[in-house]
Amino acid sequence: MKWWKHLQTINHHRKLVRQHCFKVGLYRQGLMHDLSKYAPVEFLVGAKYFQGDKSPNDAERKDKGYSSAWLHHKGRNKHHFEYWIDYSATPPHEICGMKMPEKYVVEMFCDRVAACKTYHKGHYTEADAYEYYAKAKGHYVMHSETEALLEKLLLMLKEQGEDATFAYIRTEVLGKKKKRGKNI
Repeated sequence: MKWWKHLQTINHHRKLVRQHCFKVGLYRQGLMHDLSKYAPVEFLVGAKYFQGDKSPNDAERKDKGYSSAWLHHKGRNKHHFEYWIDYSATPPHEICGMKMPEKYVVEMFCDRVAACKTYHKGHYTEADAYEYYAKAKGHYVMHSETEALLEKLLLMLKEQGEDATFAYIRTEVLGKKKKRGKNI
């Protein structure tokens, strides 16, 4: 029965991300978000390690020392900053975070908010995604501009709420304006 609960969790999470992405005008990304989670390499592992209140990848990592599902997932989904880790183009060619396109930073924001809503259920607050981010800040291998934008959006959500943050993303980050009630 864990597989059924895992499927419901994925579907619920994707629904929330889709709603958030649609609010900011990222329709294609909202529809395509996390489709790799249905691939056997991710789904079967997720069902096996399903917990309900956190990612099954954490449990797989504790059991095996790594998460095969996560390694597959992050390599196929551009909204994860880990997708954008590479060697720098300049000497000494160290591993670093590459600057993410803004549309993927926004999808990452939507993903983090939806994950908090999914796992915290009725105890979710608009501060949750920022607090989760802040716990690991300084440990991320993320481009400084990507990190600054993500942090700004998470802090805005915490302090000003969803409506203000989604409006800011739509108009200021993504530059999508409304004209006579319609998107252009």
